Amino acid sequence: MRLSARVDYALRAAVALAGYGERWVSAEQIAEDQGIPRKFLESILLQLRRGGIATSKRGSEGGHQLARPGDEISLADVIRAVDGPLVGVRGERPEQIAYTGTAAAMTNVWIALRVSERHILESVSLAAVANDDLPTSVTKLLEDPDAWVIRD
Repeated sequence: MRLSARVDYALRAAVALAGYGERWVSAEQIAEDQGIPRKFLESILLQLRRGGIATSKRGSEGGHQLARPGDEISLADVIRAVDGPLVGVRGERPEQIAYTGTAAAMTNVWIALRVSERHILESVSLAAVANDDLPTSVTKLLEDPDAWVIRD
C-alpha cells in the first residue's frame, strides 16, 4: 500500500485536529505543528471540509476543527475524503475488474486486500491515534516481528 503525500498530510492534519478537541485552530498552527507546507495544507483542509471531516470559521476566534468528535471519524473516512476509495486498480474498483485465464483470481485478491485495509483503517479513529490508544486488533498485528521487516 502506498499513501500519497496528500493522504499522509490529511491524516496528520485530521489527527492534529482531534488532538485539539473542540478548540478552533489555525491552518498556520497545524502546518507548524505537523511540518506540512501551508499552501498544501489549505488545499487539504478544503477537501476535509467538503468531505464532512472538518469545519471552519472565519475571524479572530476562527480556524478549523473536526466536524464531529474524533472518535467518530476513522482513518478510512479521511482517506476517502481526499483520495477516494481505499483500493483501486488502475483507477477502478476491484469488483469492476475482470481478468481472464490464469489471472482470473486476481479480482478476489484485490477484494481481499480491500477487506483487510478496511478492517484496520475503519477500526482506528482519529482520537485513537491522537491519544495513542490504538485498538487491540491493530496493536496485536504489531507484535509480529515480521511486521517490522522491510522487504524490497
